[in-house]
Amino acid sequence: MQWLRASRTTGPLRRVALTYAAGIVITQVLWVGFLFLPKSVTIPAFVVLVIAELAVPVVAERRDTTPWHPEHISERYGLFTLILLGESLLASAGAVIDALEGSGSVVSLISIAAFALVSTAAVWWIYFWPPHDRAFTSLASSLRYGYGHFVVFASAGAFSAGVGVEVDRISGESEIGAISASFVVTIPIALVLLGVWLLAIRRNADRVVNTAVPLGAVLVLLDPILPIPILPIPIALTTIILAGVVAVLVVRQPVER
Repeated sequence: MQWLRASRTTGPLRRVALTYAAGIVITQVLWVGFLFLPKSVTIPAFVVLVIAELAVPVVAERRDTTPWHPEHISERYGLFTLILLGESLLASAGAVIDALEGSGSVVSLISIAAFALVSTAAVWWIYFWPPHDRAFTSLASSLRYGYGHFVVFASAGAFSAGVGVEVDRISGESEIGAISASFVVTIPIALVLLGVWLLAIRRNADRVVNTAVPLGAVLVLLDPILPIPILPIPIALTTIILAGVVAVLVVRQPVER
């Protein structure tokens, strides 16, 4: 509806607005039809519909592009990331509180809660360190920034699920192994770091930062299999690595462009 209203006053961009409106209506009708498909074709149909919906902006703006405000766009993505991190922290705290009422190790559970808090704060700092409005200057870069955030959003939300798995393992409510449980935490964090680095940090940082962030992501990913006997508490090394990356960012400043 908003695109139809915009088409009345956009002049040369009328075609773009109408293409958006048509694309959105068509994909939404197809999504309704998706509900009536047999189960045997739901997975491929879902993939096709996701691709179709994501292709609407590409098709609509292939000739003319709508005006946009980089600071406003980056603010929207940043606020949603902040909400996800907050929800993830809340879910992690809830899992720990529930476990404390059971038979889990109090020391281990409180340690995981502390590490989860510090890790979430570190991810927050890393995400908001670069000026995100510099990350996109064209349609192609804006699409990469927007669609690339799917990885950041999903990983930020998955972090609390990983903490929950660790809590269940310590509480004896899960039979998953220690290494597998730790990977459920470290993989999302590593993906967040790599995603933010590729989307916003890489083009606005010097060689030191562009080494520290991806290296930190790799070390976080390998945390469960690194032989560090003095750190028996899960994700302790991950928290230390994240704190180290934040320390580098505090010392270094984004490159002016």
